[in-house]
Amino acid sequence: MKTNLLLDADRLWADVLALADITDPARPYTRRSFTPLYLAGRAFLAQRFADAGLATRIDTAGNLIGRIEGRHPALGVIAIGSHSDTVPSGGRFDGVAGVAAGLEIVRALRQSGTLLDHTIEIIDFLAEEPSEYSLSCVGSRGMTGSLDGEMLALTEPGGEQLRDALRRVGGDPDRLDQAGRNDISAFLELHIEQGIVLESRSLDVGVVTSIVGIRRIEIIFQGEADHAGTTPMGLRHDALVAAANTVSAVRRAAEQLAAAGSDYFVATVGILTVDPSASNVIPGRCRLVIDARTTDQALTARFVDIIERESTDHAAAARVTRARFTTLSDGPPVLCDADLRSALRQGARDLGLAVTDLPSGAGHDAAFMSRICPSAMVFVPCRKGKSHAPEEWADREAIAAGAAVIYQAVKALDLSLPREA
Repeated sequence: MKTNLLLDADRLWADVLALADITDPARPYTRRSFTPLYLAGRAFLAQRFADAGLATRIDTAGNLIGRIEGRHPALGVIAIGSHSDTVPSGGRFDGVAGVAAGLEIVRALRQSGTLLDHTIEIIDFLAEEPSEYSLSCVGSRGMTGSLDGEMLALTEPGGEQLRDALRRVGGDPDRLDQAGRNDISAFLELHIEQGIVLESRSLDVGVVTSIVGIRRIEIIFQGEADHAGTTPMGLRHDALVAAANTVSAVRRAAEQLAAAGSDYFVATVGILTVDPSASNVIPGRCRLVIDARTTDQALTARFVDIIERESTDHAAAARVTRARFTTLSDGPPVLCDADLRSALRQGARDLGLAVTDLPSGAGHDAAFMSRICPSAMVFVPCRKGKSHAPEEWADREAIAAGAAVIYQAVKALDLSLPREA
């Protein structure tokens, strides 16, 4: 890998590790959105933004934004960003590397005396990971006009609504722009691959071609809690039986759809709650949340039809009620912008880096940003493809290489983006 990347790799690395230190010590590396630790991480970033000469603010959607004006602000904004929240016991690099890379790019531009025509913004999007309010990509949804009243009314287990949580972290749900911002000319995001393609092929960077669509479905089965020792099997109304059979149906349907064609499809039951949860009580209520991801929306529609039918049948067989079957969120698959991808590939070649095209099986803020502006992503290798776990790791040089690719692309796009303004 080329080492002269025009960025300070040590400074970039130090920012990533400093954010990693802001964690729940009992569950490294955990910095859940809306929590005091998350706000501490935000305060760290805001100070770093200010130290780099960026004007810093929280927008109405709760996103932390650092901004440096270009020579011709009417041309619009080139935005770079990702997120600083984590999943429980998540990693040090997922999201964080993209925010730190954007910050280092601005530092490099300033230190080289480069003032672009376009304004530059570095964005730390609020709550990209699924939050306690059962919604992901809260900040990018809000920035793009995709955060509606029903979503804002979602509650976390303690009863707080998302709209109140948004106010608590500095946003303003009453002033969200339902049309989305119209001043962003391009959005670029660096992220660890969360897969093994780059590492296994000894490649430096990947230019993302497409991002999967993600639909999350909530199902609630309502039965009757009863004594586990005195209730005969034939008289039980066990909600967990219906839920367990539905979990099996999810796995079976996903395997069939994935094997049937060339398009990508996966589905997971990542949340399963049982109430009451006691060894001597028949479960009276079960809630599960399904995460289905695909590059073809038609496959999602087929999957939902299958699970709707099977969950109904499993409820009847267990003598319980399927009290809820609803879509919590639905983001369609998106293609990354061809011109931005070309600029990223050229940047990698100019730096002497080995590059390939590849799709993303994970969701990202870039998917929502593509609704309002051309968007693209750079992937960097992570060890054994591991992510959403404490073992998640990306090398210092890998992150610096990805940041340098975006740095090169930003300078090129500043000259090549449409200049009607």
